[in-house]
Amino acid sequence: MPAISRMLKHARILLVLPLLVSGLVVTTQFVAPPEADAASAYTKKVVKRKIADGYRIARKQVGDPYRAGGNGPSSFDCSGLVQYSFKKAGFNVPRTSDQQAKYARKISKRWMRPGDLVFFHNGGDVYHVGIYTGKVDGKVVVLHSPRSGQDVKREKVWTSSWFPGTLRAS
Repeated sequence: MPAISRMLKHARILLVLPLLVSGLVVTTQFVAPPEADAASAYTKKVVKRKIADGYRIARKQVGDPYRAGGNGPSSFDCSGLVQYSFKKAGFNVPRTSDQQAKYARKISKRWMRPGDLVFFHNGGDVYHVGIYTGKVDGKVVVLHSPRSGQDVKREKVWTSSWFPGTLRAS
């Protein structure tokens, strides 16, 4: 009888061991090491600073004239202003508003922060982009280069056909 008991004990170990090992493998895949959390926090802090820098650079362009295809340093179209400002801050932002909309991470309107992007669309294509500056009287305000004959300026959003995006890390 003791031989059968020992065999059952070894059989249980052989059955349980693979489960324990697979549990360790699964756990290590989902639990980040402490240094990863620190790196992630550092990355988020760097990205936050770069967005603030891009936003500050864009604010300095207020009063510069609109020019179709303009991407700085002294005249801009809408996407040129975004590209110029955030490129100087260290982002590799694409050139057109449609490409920028695909590049940015979509966020909820309630999570918008100054420096986030506002993309205007006509039901399909994105045709304009501005930089979120905050709200005035409950209305969203963007910094943008509107159109020919106008300068870079802050303005309340004029339509409900827009969505926000961000360069912030998730």
